[in-house]
Amino acid sequence: MPNQAGTEAGPNDATIVDDARITEVLSRWWGFDHLRPLQSEAIKAALEGRDSLVVMPTGGGKSLCYQLPPLVGESTDVVISPLVALMKDQVDALEAIGYPAAALHGGMSQEERADVRDRLAAGELRLLFAAPERLVNTGLLDVLARVGVKRFAIDEAHCISHWGHDFRPEYRQLALLRDRFPSASIHAFTATATPRVRDDIARQLSLRDPATLVGTFDRPNLVYRVVPRTDRIAQTLAILGRHKGEASIVYCISRKETERLAERLAADGILAQPYHAGLDPRQRHKTQEAFARETIDVVVATVAFGMGIDRSDVRLVLHTSLPKSLEAYQQETGRAGRDGLAAECVLLYSSADVFSWESLVRKSAAESDLDPEEQERLIASQAEHLHAMRRYAQAARCRHAALSEYFGQAYPGETCGACDVCLGETESLPDAAVIAQKIISCVARVQERFGVRHVCEVLRGAKTDGILRHGHDQLSTFGLLVSLDQRAAENLVHQLLDQELLSRTGGDRPVVTLNDRSWEVLRGQRSVMLLEPRAGKTAKTTKADADDWQGVDRDLFERLRKWRRRIAEARGKPAWTILDDKALRAIAREKPASPAALLRCKGIGEKRLADFGDDILNLVNGRDDG
Repeated sequence: MPNQAGTEAGPNDATIVDDARITEVLSRWWGFDHLRPLQSEAIKAALEGRDSLVVMPTGGGKSLCYQLPPLVGESTDVVISPLVALMKDQVDALEAIGYPAAALHGGMSQEERADVRDRLAAGELRLLFAAPERLVNTGLLDVLARVGVKRFAIDEAHCISHWGHDFRPEYRQLALLRDRFPSASIHAFTATATPRVRDDIARQLSLRDPATLVGTFDRPNLVYRVVPRTDRIAQTLAILGRHKGEASIVYCISRKETERLAERLAADGILAQPYHAGLDPRQRHKTQEAFARETIDVVVATVAFGMGIDRSDVRLVLHTSLPKSLEAYQQETGRAGRDGLAAECVLLYSSADVFSWESLVRKSAAESDLDPEEQERLIASQAEHLHAMRRYAQAARCRHAALSEYFGQAYPGETCGACDVCLGETESLPDAAVIAQKIISCVARVQERFGVRHVCEVLRGAKTDGILRHGHDQLSTFGLLVSLDQRAAENLVHQLLDQELLSRTGGDRPVVTLNDRSWEVLRGQRSVMLLEPRAGKTAKTTKADADDWQGVDRDLFERLRKWRRRIAEARGKPAWTILDDKALRAIAREKPASPAALLRCKGIGEKRLADFGDDILNLVNGRDDG
C-alpha cells in the first residue's frame, strides 16, 4: 500500500534499505536480512533529522524504527512511553541482544536511577526510555540538554489527542520539547489513529513538515471472529480449549467479572490469573511477571485498563464483552500475534453491552467537573465510537475489510480467508422472519412495558411470579419459543435491537418497545436475518496457521520452548526476550547443524549465537532433553 502522507514519499525514499551500514547493523544485532514495509522510510527520516508521524499496526515493527537509528548514528535517543511494564520489556529484549538501553521510572531505587543517569552522562546509552511525567517533572530535560539529545521518539502518540481512544493529560506536556530542543527531531509513533487523530498529534507536538507514514492497518495473520454471546463461561472454556498451553488474554468489562472468570478457569485446570487496576500493585506485578515468563497461560483483564503486556507470542485475544471503540479493539487485539504468526481474536457479542457502556459513559460524565455542554459533547463522542464498534460486531461482512475501511484504507481483495464471515462459520436461522414476528408480537402483547428478560420468559413459557401476577401466561405468545433456553432467546431479542427492528428505552430499567420497522416485519414487508446463537461453533483452521507450522518439528519446538523457559527463569527475564516463537519455529523447521547454519535462521544475531548457539545445536541434534 502506498504511503498516506501530507508529504508524499518520493520514488527513491526506500534506498536507505540498501545502505551497507543499515544492513550490517540489522543483521548483526537482530539477525534479520531486510526491513518491513515503511520501516526504511521511518528510519531514513530519523537519520536525516526530519520529524515524522508513523502509524504502524501492532506487530508491524515500529520499535525497530527508533531502536536502529541510534546504533547507526552512534547517538543517544530518548523514547517516551506511558507504561513502565512496556519500557521494562523493551529494555529486557534489547539487553538480550547486547543493546545499551535503560529506563527511568518510579519503580526504581534512587541508586538505580543514579546509575542510569551516570551512564547517560557518559554517553554509554543508545536509548533511554522515560514516562512523560518523569521527563518533565524531574529535571531530566536539563540532563538531556547537556548530553545533546537530537531525537525524541514518542510511543503511543495517540494519547496526546482528545480524539484518540486513550487520551492522557500528561502527554500534553510534551509540547514543550519543541521549545526546549528546537534543533531536535520529534518522531510520533502509534498503532491506531484515524485521520483526525493524526492531524491532532501533529498539531499538538508542533511537528515540522513531518514525514507522515501510514502502514497497512490490516493484520493478515489475525483471525477475527464475532460470536453471539449465550454462555460466557462455556464459550470461554471452549475457545481457550483451542489454545491449550498457549498465551491468551481474556478481556471483561468489570473487575469483579475478571476475578470470577479467572477463578472459574483455574478450577478447570487452566493456568489463569486476574489483572485489573483495583488489585494490589504487587499482585498485578506478580501476574504480569508470571505471564511474561510463561508460568501462567491466561491473563483475565479489564478492557479499560492498559496492561502493558509486550509478549510477542500471544495466540488468542478473547473479548467476553464489547470494547468501547474500534480504536480500543484494534489496540487490544493487536497484542495477538506480534511475532507475525497466526493468532485468533474472538469477540463474544451481546447488544446488552452497548447499553451497559452508554450507562457508564453518562454516569462518568455526570460525575465529572465538566459543564453540561461539555458533558453532552463527551457523551456524543463516546457514543459515536461505541456505535461504530456495534456496527462492526453485528455486520455480516468481512472483518478485515471493515477494520481497514474504518481507518481510512481500502481492503485489497473480496475475501480474507481469515474471519468467521469469509470462512463461512456464521449460520443464519432459516425461519428468522417467523421467529422475529413471534418476538415482536410478544412485545406488543405485554404492551411495551417490560424488559428483555421478561419478554423472553413469556416466549419460553416460564411461570415466574411476575408472569403469573400480570396474567401473561394467558397471552397467545406464551410458550411460542419453548425450545430455546433463556440465554439463546435473549440473544435473538438483542439481535433485533441491533438491527433496529425493536427499540429500547434508556435508564436503569430499559423497556423493549416497537417502532415502524417492527410493524413492517409483522406485516411481512421487511426481511430479517438472525444468526444462530450456538455456544460452540466449529472454528476452521486457516491457511496462515497451516503455513506457520509447515515443516516444523513440533516435538523439537516444544523442547526449545521448555529450554527457553528454563533460561528465562534463570535470568529473571520474560521468555520471549530470549527468543520468540517465530525464531523457535524456524529452528525446528530448518534444524541447523552448525553455527553458520543457525546464524541463517531469522532472529539469530551474533549475540544470541554466542549466548545460546551450543545449547540450541545440542537440542537440534538430540544431545539435550531441554
